[in-house]
Amino acid sequence: MTAERLPLRPAPPRPFVAGPRLSLVARSQPWMHSTPTAETLGVMLLREGLVAPDDIVQALSLQARQRGRLADILLARGMIDETRLFGALARHWGVELADFGAMPPDPRLVDAMGAGACLRDGLIPWRQIGDLTVIATAYPEDFAFHRAALNARFGRVAMALTTPELLEAALLALRGRSLDRAALTRVPEAESCRGWGSDTHLLWVRAIVVLLVAATVLAPMLMVWALTLWAVLTLVLTTLLKTAAVFASLRHAQPEPPGPAPDRWPTVSVMVALYNESDIAPRLVRRLSRLDYPRERLDILLVVEEDDKVTRNALRRADLPAWMRIVVVPDGAIRTKPRALNHALDLCRGAIIGVYDAEDAPEPDQIRKVVARFHNRGAEVACLQGVLDFYNPRTNWLSRCFTMEYAAWFRIMLPGLARLGLPIPLGGTTLFFRRGALEELGAWDACNVTEDADLGMRLARHGYRTELLDTTTFEEANCRALPWIKQRSRWLKGYMMTYGVHMRQPGLLLRQLGWWKFLGFQTLFLCTLSQFVLAPVLWSFWIVPLGLHHPVSATLPPAMSNTLLGIFLFTEAVQVAITLMAMRLTPSKVSPLWVPLLHFYFPLGALASYKAAWEMVRKPFWWDKTSHGHFDPPEEE
Repeated sequence: MTAERLPLRPAPPRPFVAGPRLSLVARSQPWMHSTPTAETLGVMLLREGLVAPDDIVQALSLQARQRGRLADILLARGMIDETRLFGALARHWGVELADFGAMPPDPRLVDAMGAGACLRDGLIPWRQIGDLTVIATAYPEDFAFHRAALNARFGRVAMALTTPELLEAALLALRGRSLDRAALTRVPEAESCRGWGSDTHLLWVRAIVVLLVAATVLAPMLMVWALTLWAVLTLVLTTLLKTAAVFASLRHAQPEPPGPAPDRWPTVSVMVALYNESDIAPRLVRRLSRLDYPRERLDILLVVEEDDKVTRNALRRADLPAWMRIVVVPDGAIRTKPRALNHALDLCRGAIIGVYDAEDAPEPDQIRKVVARFHNRGAEVACLQGVLDFYNPRTNWLSRCFTMEYAAWFRIMLPGLARLGLPIPLGGTTLFFRRGALEELGAWDACNVTEDADLGMRLARHGYRTELLDTTTFEEANCRALPWIKQRSRWLKGYMMTYGVHMRQPGLLLRQLGWWKFLGFQTLFLCTLSQFVLAPVLWSFWIVPLGLHHPVSATLPPAMSNTLLGIFLFTEAVQVAITLMAMRLTPSKVSPLWVPLLHFYFPLGALASYKAAWEMVRKPFWWDKTSHGHFDPPEEE
């Protein structure tokens, strides 16, 4: 397939040049002799003394090169404040500013268009004057694009002006519940876990538990043997996968040279989901401000729950730049990160959609690399995953172990899996998507607490590819034992959910993935989960060298005992080798002498797996949130 040049369509498409002259209000407007343009807006702002002459020249030059909105450029560059700008825009277009406080939008008109469509298009039907429907918009340049559809639905229409924040707040107040339902159900039910927890599911869980208990009581040795055989088999399969990933990664160790950049930089929207973050806003602004992408093409959405007054107040106190905005998610029974992202997706302005976490510190040129890679790839490459690392690797023993684990996963395993042609379980941050592909799949499963891994599998099922990008985002290592277990249990619970969802129809999954990817999926999910849950079964064999009795080892012939010992030693050697290779690729200065201490780190994962299994039954959609902001990068301390 030939490379496709940046097929990054915005949604909805918004032309930057206004169409034919519009009848914008009920009465005639004799003053309007031509269509408003960026140049005429610039002249008016200059004449009224709202923008300095040098700033107008610079903004118009950028607008001509990038074909963006002049208003966006002025705001993003801090050349004018929003209140003065929208007042000038209202005069420029000859329309009124919608006052939702004095006259809220008519709910019947909103329902006629649909709250979701209002969010996507930046329009809200406000009121009716006789046979004329007044439509408030935050993007007057785009009104011509929507005019035909609006006429077909409402008859005669006129335009009013509002800000994006006021438009979103009005829709949230009117139809928050319907927007919440839409965010929860974006993914088709057949590929979602939202039906988990029904009486049928719980009946199966109880039946399996009863069978396991009965088998343990009636035939304890048989159960010990069965668990041991399964633990050893899954250990062998995961070790073989790691070995293959290492060789695949080493064959292509050289980073890919950057391709040509696009002629015009597209708008990139990045969502950051926040919850109970009292002091993260100043740090977040500081870290994201280091991105060197053109500000008028950068759209940062700070996504906050409606009831999270702590974070909302903190963000209001922060001096947010114009290219950052707060998006409020309506209250709902389920509060998960993917639900919040689904809601905010309709408000994104970009053709590329990114996701960061609250504590992230990305490299400055990261988004330029993302845009360039998409530009030089075909449409089948729908997702780019960046590398994650930590800015507090040496806080304590746990942070060092976490750093070594992440280095092995992101710098050896994931590149190896990608080069082997296997599906990629995505990380939760430094993800970038082509918007069209993301919307086609229904975005994120709002009920899956490991939405990233699930989305990676759905991308593979529907024929899309994920590539690893040589760019690093630094985040905060979770280096306290109890929060670490809570975080890891959420990830493992999500893995359990994801495996259950995609194995509802194994035949369909096999046809979509093919045998190679299907086997890779089984190894990545089923074998990994088995290794966490059954880790104590394998650890029990380490008592044999101490001269203690083991019920399985004592009955094995010498040849099988030696084979089992060889498997254990080979597995340890592979793990150590991967970690040492990975640590050479990371800027984190962790001594290789810490590698043997990973043996004492992995038992925490076993504890987390039992917590995850319990929550799968008791509270499957509970999001055990990780607390951020305890450690800062060295330059911020």
